[in-house]
Amino acid sequence: MNSSYSRLMKAEGLNTQVIRTFTAYYDKLVKGDKGLISKQQIHPPTTDNLIDYDQIKSNTKPQLLKHTVAIKLNGGLGTSMGLMKAKSLLPVKGNMTFLDIISRQILTLRSSSGYDVLLLFMNSFSTEADTLNYLTKYPDLGKQDIPLTFMQNKFPRIRQDNLQPFEAKDKEQRWNPPGHGDLYTAITTNGLLEKLIAADYRYAFVSNADNLGASLDTSIPAYMEEHSVPFLMEVCNRTAMDKKGGHLCEDLSGQLLLREVAQCPADEIDQFQDIDYYKYFNTNNLWIDLKALEWQLISSEGLMLLPLIVNPKTVDGTAVYQLETAMGSAISIFSNAKAVVVPRERFAPVKKTNDLLAIWSDAYDLNDQYQITLKRGLDKPPTIELDDAYYTTVDALQARFPQGAPSLSGCKELKIKGDVTFLEDVICEGKVNLNASSAVSVRNCLLTGEMKLGEKPTGD
Repeated sequence: MNSSYSRLMKAEGLNTQVIRTFTAYYDKLVKGDKGLISKQQIHPPTTDNLIDYDQIKSNTKPQLLKHTVAIKLNGGLGTSMGLMKAKSLLPVKGNMTFLDIISRQILTLRSSSGYDVLLLFMNSFSTEADTLNYLTKYPDLGKQDIPLTFMQNKFPRIRQDNLQPFEAKDKEQRWNPPGHGDLYTAITTNGLLEKLIAADYRYAFVSNADNLGASLDTSIPAYMEEHSVPFLMEVCNRTAMDKKGGHLCEDLSGQLLLREVAQCPADEIDQFQDIDYYKYFNTNNLWIDLKALEWQLISSEGLMLLPLIVNPKTVDGTAVYQLETAMGSAISIFSNAKAVVVPRERFAPVKKTNDLLAIWSDAYDLNDQYQITLKRGLDKPPTIELDDAYYTTVDALQARFPQGAPSLSGCKELKIKGDVTFLEDVICEGKVNLNASSAVSVRNCLLTGEMKLGEKPTGD
């Protein structure tokens, strides 16, 4: 590796294991490896590698709660929605933020089960201080032997023209988060994995902090224990909305793989997006046998090398590469890894404002266990498409829904083109397609079907 990277990372105080990991990925980049996975190397997963959640969900083992740690990935800022602080500080149900709901869910589970369920947040340098400050409102949450948070690492950005370190006046611009695949390196470089195993924790349930459908379910580690499964990924059936995201597949030897869109050759995108061919996507809800992870790290000399994602970016006018990995791609590392097909309500992420609007609405309930669930009778949330010109940021969304979301529990699809503000008592039913020729407001009305707005008064 270019020695300047080693000096740069040492000067930043990064662990030797992080430097060795970056070195291995950088060497792949230099050799021209862009991490692409072609259709000749894979096929859809076979039934032998898939588990039906409905067939295992009744076999719960509450006693496994004392051997399972919940890890929430909490490094994101939500900049795509116009946020400048940790996304988990965003109110998502009433006045409750992601952090409120996650904290109360764990505290309630501790109270109802009698087990001291362990919760950890993997933060980035951008989210650590804000998260710790906010969690002071839950003093009981931190009453555990292992600290509530740990930090993910960072990699240097790479100039595309000469593969040298990217320089910038703002030193933070020189670095990129290495993707959530860094989880495995982060929990070993800080000694956390060793501490967890010493404290008799066997399983880790890892999920994104912005996925409020991800709750601890002991039927899954119970299955892993019974069938010696070291790594298990929760997957859902892909819909048209999921076609651009990564999908589950397996290689020619039958080993499960995860392929992200950045790993797909450009001329194979059509098949990549074929939801009838590649039927399952990764929810990023992962279950990991910690002893199996420890053994994997020992056998690979401390390195957890995952399929590489080379992410091209432009920073301050300079074309750079970011070397990243996805934690779900570790499914290709573990022998006998499996995927469990779960209902859609275990996947309720907030990536865009349309996701946030759905969670705000009555299509989702917050039960007495502080779990986000689809309203009774619904098997999937409404499909929502909002005009990017008017609804992209959280501020813009709040301005156009000042009374909160309309009723969406009877809505299958909501599409809005134009500038529409929703006031009180609006009900959307069936498939709703609104097209506004000018800025309009709606109130006290039932919206259904295709409607053109702005030509005459709407509502009362």
